[in-house]
Amino acid sequence: MKFPKTYKLKDIAAIIDAKYIGDENYPIEGINEIHRVEAGDIVFVDHPKYYDKALESAATIILINKEVECPEGKALLISDDPFRDFVKIGQYFLPFEPATKHISDTSEIGEGTLIQPGAFIGNHVKIGKNCLIHANVTINDHAIIGDNVIIRSGTVLGADAFYYKNRPTGFDRLKSVGNVIIEDNVEIGANCTIDRGVSASTIIGEGTIMDNLIQIGHDTIIGKKCLLASQVGIAGCVIVEDEVSIWGQVGITSGVTIGTKAVLLAQAGVSKSLEGGKAYFGTPAEEARSLYKKLATTQLMVKEYKKNK
Repeated sequence: MKFPKTYKLKDIAAIIDAKYIGDENYPIEGINEIHRVEAGDIVFVDHPKYYDKALESAATIILINKEVECPEGKALLISDDPFRDFVKIGQYFLPFEPATKHISDTSEIGEGTLIQPGAFIGNHVKIGKNCLIHANVTINDHAIIGDNVIIRSGTVLGADAFYYKNRPTGFDRLKSVGNVIIEDNVEIGANCTIDRGVSASTIIGEGTIMDNLIQIGHDTIIGKKCLLASQVGIAGCVIVEDEVSIWGQVGITSGVTIGTKAVLLAQAGVSKSLEGGKAYFGTPAEEARSLYKKLATTQLMVKEYKKNK
C-alpha cells in the first residue's frame, strides 16, 4: 500500500509510538508484506528466523522487535510488537469505510457495463467498459476491474487475507489494506473467492478464465490466458505464469511459482515451484510422464509377484 504522500521516518514513528534508528527525515512511501516489498516501503519482522530476510529485502524501513545493526541505506523502527504496529499503520492510512448503498457513489463504472440486481459494489471500486456483473456478486473496496469482464453470481472479490498471528488470547487478524485487480477479458465463475492483498494487489491476468468454486489467496498473481477448473485452491503469494492450465481440485501451497504453459492435472497437490511447459500429477505433484511410468512399473511388479506366488 502506498501512502497518499511521502512521509518522514519521524512521522511514522510518532503514529505507532516507536523508537527509530536512522535519519528522522528519511522518506517513507508505503508499507508492504515481505513477498511484495519495494524500495521506500516499511516491512515488518517479529521472529529472529526472518530478521536477515527482512533486513536484506528491498524494503528501506524495517519494523522490528529488536535493536540490530542497521544496514546502510536503510532505517529501523523498533517496536515491542511489529505485527500490531504494522496493522496500526495500515488502518491509520486506510481505515474501514462502511457502505451506505449497494453501489457506492465513489465507484466508477464504465460505459456499457451491466450490473444485475443484488450486486454490491464497494467504495472506490473501478469497473471498466462492457462488463457483466451478475446478481449477488460482491466487489469490495478499491478493487479494479478491466474491460469486458464477466463475474458470475455469488463471487466475492476483496475479502481479507487469511493471515493471523497466534497469541495466547487467540488468533489476531492482519487487517488487509491491499486490493484485487482483474485485468481485461477475464471470466470468473459462480461462487469464487479472490482475497485482497495484505498490502499489495491480488491480480488475475488478462484473458484468464475461471470456473465455479475457486479460491485465490492474498497477493497471488495469476498470469495471462490461464484456465482454472472448479474447486482449485491457491494459497497466498503464489505466482502462476502465463497460459497455465489448472484442472479440478488442484491445491497449491503458498509462495511457489508455476511456470509458463504448465498443466496441473486434476487433484494434484503442489508443494514446491514447478517448471513451465510440463504436465504434473499426484501429491506431491511431479511430472506426469515420469509418475505414470512409475505406476506402470509398480503394477507390473505386483502382477509378477502374484504370478510367482
